[in-house]
Amino acid sequence: MNDFLNKLSSYNLFNNLLPGILFVVLLNSFTEYQIKQDNILLSAFLYYFIGLTISRISSVIVEPLLKSIKFVKFRDYKKFVDAYRKENKLEILVETNNKFRAIFTLIILIISSKLFYFFDLEYLNLNTNIQKYLLLIFIAMIYLFAYRKQTNYIVKRIDANT
Repeated sequence: MNDFLNKLSSYNLFNNLLPGILFVVLLNSFTEYQIKQDNILLSAFLYYFIGLTISRISSVIVEPLLKSIKFVKFRDYKKFVDAYRKENKLEILVETNNKFRAIFTLIILIISSKLFYFFDLEYLNLNTNIQKYLLLIFIAMIYLFAYRKQTNYIVKRIDANT
């Protein structure tokens, strides 16, 4: 377990693992949903995956939404790459920026979970298996769009360096 934690970069720790842990704690506290895992190693991987998923939701849904309502404004990617080479603090700033976005997203997901539970209880009455499949479909779609976004970043990075 210590070896696993030692190999995590600060980015992975603060943007994936800790949001995953915080999400589970808040979900268990504020909603009727309960995520429990007795095995500490499985818990670490589960929390990491939950945090990674929250980070991807924040990247493929929240970020574009905030950009579309002009809450945040981004620079041209080539300018970002050039600045990244020159400014050594930019990496820390980007990591902090993504951490704030992930925490905002996890809070929205906690509220959404509570609303979904109420809405399902009052109107839908979906059985647990249907809920699980809907969740899997949602997660699959998030990772599909995350893959596309990451591929676009790779292409932009190549273009900025050629």
